Formats: sequence, structure tokens, C-alpha cells
Amino acid sequence: MKQVRWLAVVLSLVFLFTGCSKPPEAEQKAAKSAMDAAMSAGADKYAAADLDAAKKKWDEAEAQVKDKKYKEAKPTYIDAKAAFEKASAGVEAGKKAVADQVNADLATLEGTWKNLDATAKKMEKKIQDKDAWTNDAKAMTEGLAKAKEMAASDPGAAKAKMDEVKGMMDKWDNAFKEMAAAPAPAPAKPEAPKKGKKG
Repeated sequence: MKQVRWLAVVLSLVFLFTGCSKPPEAEQKAAKSAMDAAMSAGADKYAAADLDAAKKKWDEAEAQVKDKKYKEAKPTYIDAKAAFEKASAGVEAGKKAVADQVNADLATLEGTWKNLDATAKKMEKKIQDKDAWTNDAKAMTEGLAKAKEMAASDPGAAKAKMDEVKGMMDKWDNAFKEMAAAPAPAPAKPEAPKKGKKG
């Protein structure tokens, strides 16, 4: 009879330690929710370092659950949640920093555009593909206007637009330099007068 009771106690303890050990679903759900919020806020653009650190914590917790290390996973999910919240909080500061940089770069780019446009007017006769210049000039003007419009609301998109415009400007700047360096065609030599036959 003692053996049966002893076996029941041992089985109860085994059940207690294995049966009660389950994945920390509440903590996992909370961390996932914080991750989604960070992504929606734009942490991937404006708080990338904090977001990467949070993702590492998340991956660590996920690996612990996979290995059935539920006790270790619980605090790791809590740390991941806190890290995702930090990334969300860093978005505004990151956005402001990018916006400030965009505004500074925009002023420089507008100056570059004025110089490029002035150069194009001087070299108008040398531009062989005038349609290409006209189309690109229009695209650059519109791109600068669009970047200026987006600078405050979506500085990341404004920066991408400016990079696109800068690429076009660089292309034409190089083309104009090549045109300026090209030697002017030599003037045609006048034909020597033909000598009449002596009769």
C-alpha cells in the first residue's frame, strides 16, 4: 500500500512539473502585438536599430518555445515586447531626424537643379536629344516638388524621390561635361580655286 501511495506522489510531481509547463501564450501574443504596432508606426524606416534588436529578442523567444524551454521563453517575450515598444517610441525622433536631413538635402538639390538648368540653356545647341532633356527636366522639377510636399509627412519616401531625382541630375551633369569637353567640329576648308587650262 505504501508503494502505491509513493507512486501516486511521484506521478503527481511529474505531472505538476511537465503538465504545468506550457508555452507562454499571453506573453507571446503581447510581444507580437507590440511588433505589429512598431511596424505600423514605421520603425523599419525610422528606428531600424531598435527594431533589429527587438526582432533578435523575438527570435530568441521563438527558438526557446520551439525547444520547449517555456520558463526561459516567458521573460524573453517580455523583453521582446519592451524592445518593440522602444522601437515604436523611437519612430518620432527618427522621423524628425530624417525630415531635417531631407530638408537640408532638398535645399542643396534645388541649387543643383538651378545650375543644371542654366547649363542646359547655355548648351542648348549641343544637346542632340532635346526630347530626352525636356522629359527629364520635367521629371526632375516634378520630383523636387513631390519630395518637398512629402518631406514632413513621409520623409522616407521624400528621400527616395530625391535619390531618384539626383540620379537624373548626375546623368545630365555628366552628359553636359562631355558635351563641353568635346572638340568643336573643324570648319570646312574652302576649296582651292581651280586653275584654268592654258590654251
